[in-house]
Amino acid sequence: MTDSRTYGDEIAVVTVTYSPGETLDRFLDTLATATDRRVRVILADNGSTDGVPERAAAERDDVHFVPTGGNLGYGGGANRGVAELGEEYGWIVICNPDLEWQPGSLDELLAAAKRWPRGGCFGPLIREPDGSVYPSARLVPSLVRGAGHAVLGKVWPANPWSRAYRQSETTITERTAGWLSGSCMFLRREAFDSAGGFDPRYFMYFEDVDLGERLGKAGWLNVYVPSAEIMHIGGHSTGKASARMLTEHHRSAYRYLADRHRGLVWAPLRVLIRAALAVRARLEIRSAGRR
Repeated sequence: MTDSRTYGDEIAVVTVTYSPGETLDRFLDTLATATDRRVRVILADNGSTDGVPERAAAERDDVHFVPTGGNLGYGGGANRGVAELGEEYGWIVICNPDLEWQPGSLDELLAAAKRWPRGGCFGPLIREPDGSVYPSARLVPSLVRGAGHAVLGKVWPANPWSRAYRQSETTITERTAGWLSGSCMFLRREAFDSAGGFDPRYFMYFEDVDLGERLGKAGWLNVYVPSAEIMHIGGHSTGKASARMLTEHHRSAYRYLADRHRGLVWAPLRVLIRAALAVRARLEIRSAGRR
Protein backbone atom coordinates (compact mmCIF):
# COMPACT_ATOMS: atom_id res chain seq x y z
CA MET A 1 0.00 0.00 0.00
CA THR A 2 2.96 2.32 0.55
CA ASP A 3 5.17 4.07 -1.97
CA SER A 4 8.96 3.93 -1.65
CA ARG A 5 9.17 7.72 -1.55
CA THR A 6 8.61 9.85 1.53
CA TYR A 7 6.44 12.88 0.95
CA GLY A 8 6.34 16.13 2.85
CA ASP A 9 3.32 17.92 4.31
CA GLU A 10 2.84 20.62 1.69
CA ILE A 11 -0.46 21.00 -0.23
CA ALA A 12 -0.84 21.49 -3.97
CA VAL A 13 -3.96 22.04 -6.02
CA VAL A 14 -4.07 20.65 -9.54
CA THR A 15 -6.91 21.89 -11.72
CA VAL A 16 -7.36 20.92 -15.35
CA THR A 17 -8.16 23.92 -17.53
CA TYR A 18 -9.63 24.16 -21.01
CA SER A 19 -10.71 27.74 -21.72
CA PRO A 20 -12.24 28.09 -18.23
CA GLY A 21 -13.42 31.69 -18.69
CA GLU A 22 -14.31 33.91 -15.75
CA THR A 23 -14.90 30.96 -13.40
CA LEU A 24 -11.15 30.53 -12.85
CA ASP A 25 -10.77 33.88 -11.08
CA ARG A 26 -13.60 33.01 -8.69
CA PHE A 27 -12.00 29.61 -8.09
CA LEU A 28 -8.66 31.17 -7.18
CA ASP A 29 -10.17 34.00 -5.12
CA THR A 30 -12.18 31.64 -2.94
CA LEU A 31 -9.33 29.13 -2.67
CA ALA A 32 -7.42 31.82 -0.78
CA THR A 33 -10.03 31.59 1.99
CA ALA A 34 -10.18 27.78 2.06
CA THR A 35 -6.99 27.34 4.10
CA ASP A 36 -4.53 29.33 6.15
CA ARG A 37 -1.69 27.35 4.61
CA ARG A 38 0.30 28.28 1.54
CA VAL A 39 -0.88 26.30 -1.47
CA ARG A 40 0.78 25.80 -4.83
CA VAL A 41 -1.69 25.78 -7.73
CA ILE A 42 -0.96 23.92 -10.97
CA LEU A 43 -3.10 24.86 -13.97
CA ALA A 44 -2.73 21.72 -16.09
CA ASP A 45 -3.88 23.20 -19.36
CA ASN A 46 -5.34 21.02 -22.09
CA GLY A 47 -5.23 23.65 -24.82
CA SER A 48 -7.07 26.76 -23.69
CA THR A 49 -7.66 29.45 -26.30
CA ASP A 50 -9.11 32.17 -24.07
CA GLY A 51 -5.80 33.19 -22.47
CA VAL A 52 -7.32 33.01 -18.98
CA PRO A 53 -4.98 30.38 -17.41
CA GLU A 54 -1.86 32.15 -18.71
CA ARG A 55 -3.07 35.45 -17.31
CA ALA A 56 -3.89 33.94 -13.91
CA ALA A 57 -0.40 32.43 -13.66
CA ALA A 58 1.22 35.73 -14.63
CA GLU A 59 -0.77 37.80 -12.14
CA ARG A 60 -0.90 35.53 -9.07
CA ASP A 61 1.79 34.15 -6.79
CA ASP A 62 1.98 30.36 -6.42
CA VAL A 63 -0.13 29.79 -9.56
CA HIS A 64 1.69 27.96 -12.35
CA PHE A 65 0.63 27.38 -15.94
CA VAL A 66 1.60 23.89 -17.16
CA PRO A 67 0.64 23.04 -20.77
CA THR A 68 -0.09 19.34 -21.10
CA GLY A 69 0.87 19.28 -24.78
CA GLY A 70 -2.64 18.58 -26.05
CA ASN A 71 -6.13 17.75 -24.90
CA LEU A 72 -5.38 14.76 -22.66
CA GLY A 73 -8.81 14.67 -21.05
CA TYR A 74 -9.45 15.17 -17.36
CA GLY A 75 -7.52 12.25 -15.90
CA GLY A 76 -4.58 12.59 -18.27
CA GLY A 77 -4.34 16.31 -17.60
CA ALA A 78 -4.48 15.76 -13.84
CA ASN A 79 -1.71 13.14 -14.04
CA ARG A 80 0.45 15.61 -15.95
CA GLY A 81 -0.16 18.27 -13.31
CA VAL A 82 0.69 15.96 -10.42
CA ALA A 83 3.91 14.94 -12.20
CA GLU A 84 5.02 18.57 -11.93
CA LEU A 85 5.11 18.38 -8.12
CA GLY A 86 8.14 17.66 -5.96
CA GLU A 87 8.17 15.24 -3.03
CA GLU A 88 7.48 18.01 -0.52
CA TYR A 89 3.84 17.86 -1.66
CA GLY A 90 2.23 15.03 0.26
CA TRP A 91 -1.32 16.30 -0.20
CA ILE A 92 -2.90 17.04 -3.55
CA VAL A 93 -6.27 18.44 -4.52
CA ILE A 94 -7.48 17.47 -7.99
CA CYS A 95 -10.49 19.50 -9.02
CA ASN A 96 -12.40 21.37 -11.69
CA PRO A 97 -11.69 25.08 -12.15
CA ASP A 98 -15.39 25.99 -11.90
CA LEU A 99 -15.66 25.64 -8.13
CA GLU A 100 -16.19 28.13 -5.34
CA TRP A 101 -14.57 27.20 -2.03
CA GLN A 102 -16.26 27.87 1.29
CA PRO A 103 -13.98 29.44 3.93
CA GLY A 104 -11.92 26.81 5.74
CA SER A 105 -13.06 23.96 3.47
CA LEU A 106 -9.57 22.81 2.55
CA ASP A 107 -8.50 22.86 6.19
CA GLU A 108 -11.55 20.69 7.00
CA LEU A 109 -10.42 18.12 4.43
CA LEU A 110 -6.92 18.07 5.87
CA ALA A 111 -8.31 17.64 9.39
CA ALA A 112 -10.38 14.68 8.19
CA ALA A 113 -7.30 13.14 6.62
CA LYS A 114 -5.62 13.24 10.03
CA ARG A 115 -8.66 11.44 11.52
CA TRP A 116 -8.58 8.71 8.86
CA PRO A 117 -4.98 7.47 8.52
CA ARG A 118 -6.10 4.84 6.01
CA GLY A 119 -8.00 7.44 4.01
CA GLY A 120 -6.58 7.88 0.54
CA CYS A 121 -9.19 10.20 -1.00
CA PHE A 122 -11.46 12.73 0.69
CA GLY A 123 -14.40 14.52 -0.87
CA PRO A 124 -16.32 17.60 0.32
CA LEU A 125 -20.03 18.25 0.27
CA ILE A 126 -20.80 19.70 -3.15
CA ARG A 127 -23.65 22.14 -3.65
CA GLU A 128 -25.25 23.08 -6.94
CA PRO A 129 -25.80 26.80 -7.67
CA ASP A 130 -29.43 26.43 -6.53
CA GLY A 131 -28.25 25.25 -3.10
CA SER A 132 -29.13 21.58 -3.54
CA VAL A 133 -26.62 18.92 -2.48
CA TYR A 134 -25.04 16.93 -5.29
CA PRO A 135 -24.74 13.19 -4.48
CA SER A 136 -20.95 13.08 -4.76
CA ALA A 137 -20.19 10.05 -2.55
CA ARG A 138 -21.52 6.90 -4.19
CA LEU A 139 -21.28 3.14 -4.30
CA VAL A 140 -19.12 1.42 -6.89
CA PRO A 141 -21.59 0.54 -9.67
CA SER A 142 -22.33 -3.17 -9.89
CA LEU A 143 -23.59 -4.54 -13.20
CA VAL A 144 -27.22 -4.74 -12.05
CA ARG A 145 -27.20 -1.43 -10.20
CA GLY A 146 -25.38 0.32 -13.03
CA ALA A 147 -27.71 -1.05 -15.68
CA GLY A 148 -30.80 -0.08 -13.70
CA HIS A 149 -29.49 3.45 -13.21
CA ALA A 150 -28.43 3.79 -16.86
CA VAL A 151 -31.75 2.61 -18.27
CA LEU A 152 -34.14 4.24 -15.81
CA GLY A 153 -32.22 7.16 -14.34
CA LYS A 154 -33.62 9.75 -16.76
CA VAL A 155 -37.23 8.53 -17.01
CA TRP A 156 -37.63 7.39 -13.37
CA PRO A 157 -35.07 9.25 -11.25
CA ALA A 158 -36.41 7.74 -8.00
CA ASN A 159 -35.93 4.13 -9.12
CA PRO A 160 -34.29 1.91 -6.45
CA TRP A 161 -31.11 1.27 -8.45
CA SER A 162 -30.39 4.98 -8.94
CA ARG A 163 -31.17 5.74 -5.29
CA ALA A 164 -28.81 3.01 -4.13
CA TYR A 165 -26.04 4.01 -6.55
CA ARG A 166 -26.23 7.71 -5.72
CA GLN A 167 -26.68 7.10 -1.99
CA SER A 168 -29.14 9.98 -2.21
CA GLU A 169 -31.10 8.87 0.86
CA THR A 170 -28.03 8.30 3.04
CA THR A 171 -27.63 10.66 5.98
CA ILE A 172 -25.20 13.49 5.26
CA THR A 173 -22.43 12.53 7.64
CA GLU A 174 -18.75 11.75 7.49
CA ARG A 175 -18.47 8.22 6.13
CA THR A 176 -16.69 5.97 3.67
CA ALA A 177 -17.88 5.62 0.08
CA GLY A 178 -17.12 3.49 -2.95
CA TRP A 179 -15.91 6.54 -4.88
CA LEU A 180 -15.98 10.32 -4.72
CA SER A 181 -16.72 12.90 -7.38
CA GLY A 182 -13.69 13.88 -9.43
CA SER A 183 -14.87 17.49 -9.42
CA CYS A 184 -13.01 17.86 -6.11
CA MET A 185 -10.78 15.20 -4.55
CA PHE A 186 -8.33 15.72 -1.70
CA LEU A 187 -5.78 12.93 -2.04
CA ARG A 188 -2.97 11.52 0.00
CA ARG A 189 -0.09 11.58 -2.51
CA GLU A 190 1.08 8.17 -1.36
CA ALA A 191 -2.35 6.71 -2.10
CA PHE A 192 -2.62 8.36 -5.51
CA ASP A 193 0.76 6.94 -6.50
CA SER A 194 0.02 3.46 -5.15
CA ALA A 195 -3.09 3.29 -7.36
CA GLY A 196 -1.15 4.50 -10.40
CA GLY A 197 -3.04 7.78 -10.70
CA PHE A 198 -5.89 8.20 -13.15
CA ASP A 199 -6.31 5.75 -16.01
CA PRO A 200 -5.63 7.98 -19.05
CA ARG A 201 -7.88 5.83 -21.26
CA TYR A 202 -10.84 7.66 -19.73
CA PHE A 203 -10.95 10.96 -21.60
CA MET A 204 -13.74 12.26 -19.40
CA TYR A 205 -16.21 10.65 -16.98
CA PHE A 206 -15.76 7.46 -14.93
CA GLU A 207 -12.10 8.24 -14.28
CA ASP A 208 -13.12 9.08 -10.71
CA VAL A 209 -15.19 5.88 -10.35
CA ASP A 210 -12.27 3.82 -11.62
CA LEU A 211 -9.75 5.56 -9.35
CA GLY A 212 -11.97 5.19 -6.29
CA GLU A 213 -12.36 1.48 -6.90
CA ARG A 214 -8.62 0.99 -7.45
CA LEU A 215 -7.80 2.95 -4.29
CA GLY A 216 -10.08 0.59 -2.37
CA LYS A 217 -8.37 -2.46 -3.87
CA ALA A 218 -5.01 -0.99 -2.88
CA GLY A 219 -6.16 -0.83 0.74
CA TRP A 220 -7.18 2.83 0.99
CA LEU A 221 -10.51 4.38 2.00
CA ASN A 222 -12.60 6.95 0.15
CA VAL A 223 -14.04 9.30 2.78
CA TYR A 224 -16.91 11.76 2.39
CA VAL A 225 -16.36 14.91 4.50
CA PRO A 226 -19.51 17.08 4.47
CA SER A 227 -18.06 19.50 7.01
CA ALA A 228 -16.01 20.77 4.05
CA GLU A 229 -18.18 22.46 1.46
CA ILE A 230 -17.77 23.77 -2.07
CA MET A 231 -20.10 24.95 -4.82
CA HIS A 232 -19.83 23.53 -8.33
CA ILE A 233 -20.87 26.32 -10.67
CA GLY A 234 -20.99 24.11 -13.76
CA GLY A 235 -18.74 23.48 -16.73
CA HIS A 236 -17.85 26.52 -18.84
CA SER A 237 -16.00 24.58 -21.52
CA THR A 238 -18.04 21.37 -21.40
CA GLY A 239 -21.27 23.29 -21.81
CA LYS A 240 -20.14 24.27 -25.30
CA ALA A 241 -19.83 20.65 -26.44
CA SER A 242 -22.77 18.81 -24.90
CA ALA A 243 -23.13 16.27 -27.73
CA ARG A 244 -19.48 15.31 -27.46
CA MET A 245 -19.67 15.11 -23.68
CA LEU A 246 -22.70 12.81 -23.84
CA THR A 247 -20.83 10.58 -26.29
CA GLU A 248 -17.76 10.53 -24.04
CA HIS A 249 -19.89 9.69 -21.01
CA HIS A 250 -21.33 6.60 -22.66
CA ARG A 251 -17.97 5.59 -24.11
CA SER A 252 -16.40 5.75 -20.66
CA ALA A 253 -19.31 3.82 -19.14
CA TYR A 254 -18.70 1.02 -21.63
CA ARG A 255 -14.96 0.99 -20.93
CA TYR A 256 -15.55 0.76 -17.20
CA LEU A 257 -17.99 -2.15 -17.48
CA ALA A 258 -16.03 -3.94 -20.22
CA ASP A 259 -12.82 -3.80 -18.17
CA ARG A 260 -14.60 -5.61 -15.36
CA HIS A 261 -16.18 -8.26 -17.58
CA ARG A 262 -13.36 -9.52 -19.74
CA GLY A 263 -12.90 -12.79 -21.58
CA LEU A 264 -14.94 -14.85 -24.00
CA VAL A 265 -17.58 -15.80 -21.46
CA TRP A 266 -18.56 -12.13 -21.09
CA ALA A 267 -18.36 -11.28 -24.81
CA PRO A 268 -22.16 -11.47 -25.46
CA LEU A 269 -22.79 -9.21 -22.47
CA ARG A 270 -20.24 -6.67 -23.70
CA VAL A 271 -21.95 -6.58 -27.11
CA LEU A 272 -25.30 -6.00 -25.41
CA ILE A 273 -23.91 -3.26 -23.16
CA ARG A 274 -22.26 -1.48 -26.08
CA ALA A 275 -25.47 -1.56 -28.13
CA ALA A 276 -27.64 -0.39 -25.23
CA LEU A 277 -25.31 2.48 -24.39
CA ALA A 278 -25.10 3.55 -28.04
CA VAL A 279 -28.90 3.75 -28.24
CA ARG A 280 -29.08 5.65 -24.96
CA ALA A 281 -26.42 8.11 -26.14
CA ARG A 282 -28.29 8.82 -29.38
CA LEU A 283 -31.54 9.39 -27.51
CA GLU A 284 -29.92 11.78 -25.03
CA ILE A 285 -28.13 13.73 -27.77
CA ARG A 286 -31.39 14.05 -29.71
CA SER A 287 -33.22 15.16 -26.57
CA ALA A 288 -30.49 17.72 -25.75
CA GLY A 289 -30.74 19.11 -29.27
CA ARG A 290 -34.44 19.79 -28.82
CA ARG A 291 -33.97 21.81 -25.64
